Amino acid sequence: MSLQSEILRRRTFAIISHPDAGKTTLTEKLLLFGGAIHVAGAVKSNKIKKTATSDWMEIEKQRGISVATSVMGFEYRDYKINILDTPGHQDFAEDTYRTLTAVDSVIIVVDTAKGVEAQTRKLMEVCRMRNTPVMIFVNKMDREGKDAFDLLDELEAELGIAVRPLSWPINQGFSFKGVYNIYKENLQLFTPNKQSIGESVAFSDINSPELEKYVGEHNAVKLREDMELINGVYSEFDNEKYLAGQLAPVFFGSALNNFGVKELLDCFVEIAPSPRPIQSQEREVNPFEEAFSGFIFKIHANMDPNHRSCIAFVKICSGKFERNVNYKHIRHGKMMRFSSPTAFMAQKKETVDEAYAGDIVGLPDTGNFKIGDTLTGGENLHFKGIPSFSPEMFKYIENADPMKTKQLDKGINQLMDEGVAQLFTNQYNGRKIIGTVGQLQFEVIQYRLLHEYNAQCRWEPISLYKACWIESDDATELDNFKKRKAQYMAKDKEGRDVFLADSGYVLQMAQNDFKNIRFHFASEF
Repeated sequence: MSLQSEILRRRTFAIISHPDAGKTTLTEKLLLFGGAIHVAGAVKSNKIKKTATSDWMEIEKQRGISVATSVMGFEYRDYKINILDTPGHQDFAEDTYRTLTAVDSVIIVVDTAKGVEAQTRKLMEVCRMRNTPVMIFVNKMDREGKDAFDLLDELEAELGIAVRPLSWPINQGFSFKGVYNIYKENLQLFTPNKQSIGESVAFSDINSPELEKYVGEHNAVKLREDMELINGVYSEFDNEKYLAGQLAPVFFGSALNNFGVKELLDCFVEIAPSPRPIQSQEREVNPFEEAFSGFIFKIHANMDPNHRSCIAFVKICSGKFERNVNYKHIRHGKMMRFSSPTAFMAQKKETVDEAYAGDIVGLPDTGNFKIGDTLTGGENLHFKGIPSFSPEMFKYIENADPMKTKQLDKGINQLMDEGVAQLFTNQYNGRKIIGTVGQLQFEVIQYRLLHEYNAQCRWEPISLYKACWIESDDATELDNFKKRKAQYMAKDKEGRDVFLADSGYVLQMAQNDFKNIRFHFASEF
């Protein structure tokens, strides 16, 4: 297969939503259709003993939530699909923001009863900034929820995007009969089953009296009325608008019962974009270029606890990546070759000999990589847009077991490289401070240090408002500021100056008093 046709068959997308909307369950069902797994796992279930494939970390199995993005690749029809299942919980939003820089399109999962929730709105803003094509899956139709038309209005208003239903529910809750697939003009009849699929009936003419036979007279009349209304209110589906991020196709179903998922997947592979050009600081990089280029968007420590290894996830932006070929690490300015690059199925990985633009490859990392690093065939390129944001919560981290100092230091360094939280060293007293976006991250760090590094830490309170990176062209003023604010000055992991303001008022005064100092609230400046 030529380079061009290999790249054209790639579909790389993220599944995003508010916690509990059914994101990980949908991922499981997509894997089931791709033949990647034979029994779908459940996020929380007593009957199904298999946990979700993408929630493979011990803490994820215990909590029933995703705390890290997992990558899964499989073949479906003639397409190569790469799914990134992201954490929905806002405490891990930063991992999700970074993941959105590595995908070509997005599927948003919405709970029919709850509608659009806060986290979904935030993630949609990130998609809008990048004009990422968005598809919406309204989940849990077998439970009582909002009226389908009301939901479409809410999606348009809350997410700021035009919508067009491509499938339509026949009733919902206890009397849920199935969906009419508008895109393919067939009827999917609902039979609740977590492992198999309901039957499909071809239906090009819904005015045919056959319809009554399948769904009953009342539902048939309602479906015909709804279809008239849909065709009157919503314009025809326009693929160009979808690819430009202006129109979101909507599907209805129940991921847990495996229903409506195949319609979503079949339509998705046909209309979703193959890898798209990516802007670097130097120029626009086209995926069909011969030369390889890619960037690190995520680092995961301890994928395999037996080997204590870190894996750097690379999104391939152009060309073809080959095993044992020398590539240039732009930040270090040196050539590196990789003897065991891996493709993923969440935690399970296998060595790959080659991968193409759109694919995500794992490279063993012994401390060479940072999030945002670029690898190329030799050209100096820098991909941008993977910032770390200023943390909202802070705590001192202390060693609870002096015999394990080495393990604790190694654990902190590796977990901070993942970008789950940020480490600041106070210049005044040398104490280490961890900054995060949410409380839950402290628990995850403590849990992982203990179970993955055999190191115990304890948290001590510190009252801080904001961390901001500072720089100035006026060396004297910068020096003066650092002296005046000595006990609030820290260094981040890269050795850059960070000012730890203990209140909004103090920060505002500092900005007023020192006009020549620039205060940054994201690490990319």
